[in-house]
Amino acid sequence: MFIPHARLSCGFDTSFLQLPEKFYQLCSPTPVTAPELRLFNHELAEELELPFNSEEPELTACLAGNLLFADSQPLAMAYAGHQFGSFVPQLGDGRAILLGEKVTADGRRFDLQLKGSGITRFSRNGDGRAALGPVLREYIVSEAMHALGVPTTRSLAVLTSGEKVVRSEGALPGAILVRVASGLVRTGTFEYFSARNDEEAIRQLAEYVIARHYQESAESEKPFHHLFAAIASAGARLTAQWMALGFIHGVLNTDNIAVSGETIDYGPCAFMDNYHPNRVFSSIDFSGRYRYSAQGSVMKWNLHRLGSCLLPLFGQDGEEFIETVTGSFEQEFLQLLTKAMLCKIGVEAPHKGDSSLLQELLALMQKEETDFTLTFHHLAECIDGDTTPFCTLFHNNTELPSWLKKWQTRIKTEEPATTSQRMKGVNPLFIPRNHRIEQAILAAQERDDFTPARKLLQLLQTPFTEQPEFAAFAKAPKVEERVLQTFCGT
Repeated sequence: MFIPHARLSCGFDTSFLQLPEKFYQLCSPTPVTAPELRLFNHELAEELELPFNSEEPELTACLAGNLLFADSQPLAMAYAGHQFGSFVPQLGDGRAILLGEKVTADGRRFDLQLKGSGITRFSRNGDGRAALGPVLREYIVSEAMHALGVPTTRSLAVLTSGEKVVRSEGALPGAILVRVASGLVRTGTFEYFSARNDEEAIRQLAEYVIARHYQESAESEKPFHHLFAAIASAGARLTAQWMALGFIHGVLNTDNIAVSGETIDYGPCAFMDNYHPNRVFSSIDFSGRYRYSAQGSVMKWNLHRLGSCLLPLFGQDGEEFIETVTGSFEQEFLQLLTKAMLCKIGVEAPHKGDSSLLQELLALMQKEETDFTLTFHHLAECIDGDTTPFCTLFHNNTELPSWLKKWQTRIKTEEPATTSQRMKGVNPLFIPRNHRIEQAILAAQERDDFTPARKLLQLLQTPFTEQPEFAAFAKAPKVEERVLQTFCGT
């Protein structure tokens, strides 16, 4: 289908086009009937140094795929993946189109991609479209993750299409998300070529990832060894950050793991309200494979899959090296998670017994299923003497006073003037709670009202700061408000 080009230019420099065409399909978005620009991230547009604003007459058409930016050569990327442990040899961008790569003045490179922009050769009988609900969820949660300091893809815009998409819930409003990433190469991208025994393509892809994300690997005597270890370390840091915030990705398939170390593909994701280590929200995760507490072990499993793809590049010590790196991943992940969780209870310089103190608290939280975010946030207030908000979260626990006394004794050995401040700096008050996201989605879907989504985005920009006007949004949901399942949207 021929799509005309607009006057608008982004300054694209699409390095992925330098790879052979077996890595992608050159294709244009499929136009939609009546696109409307509903959310636009002005801060991100400014950061990307995009030479336009939301008032540009042609912008809506370009972001909807009805026009192409003047310098855009759109493409869909090929990749495979292990989905719930089973290998699928071809997945690819079935409903996403990479418009191009934007390079900022300081040399940073970002992909601009449309999701819900029509069928590609990777669509596997899908309709190539997206419903408004999952698009809004990704916009809200990805921007919240950015504000929380977690590496993540980001969201530039949401557009409604003027069309309906059919899902299990019925006919829903269609939408397009404009996503921004530092790179869209996945573990599954390597798996695509490994399944085809294409060692040359694996080498080309590894060299591309080094040049784009891990330039220091190029200076190593063994660049591919260094690359694998660097990806592992980035994954360990990312997973520890997720878990310290009570975040559950939902579908950690290998096609949803970006080698850049960013959070990508917000489908059935969620932040825990009431704590339980085996919490699952994904409607398709029947076995709990991707439950909260399993995310570290799953990421290690995924890392093994990447290592097996890179094996031809490692030489004779390859299998041993993979085991070494995955073992190091596990150790680094556990160390980082322990450190992050201890920081949440005010411990900066760990002493013997601190881990037991933390585990005792988690056991108490699990026993009463207290709210994960509020438990740690209100614990910081106990340093200043106000224990009521914290204790109120625990209704029937006779063990809490004993734990609290032990904690208060321990925390006195830290620097009291800064401990409360440090705790409030790592324990957010505001997270994108599932019931609030659902309220925003329903308002947009049923009343064409995006005000709740905008309000949610506003307060989530400063998640660690008291915001009296939004105090209600910090509260945990009532039992009848809890959202217990989230969905992929495809």
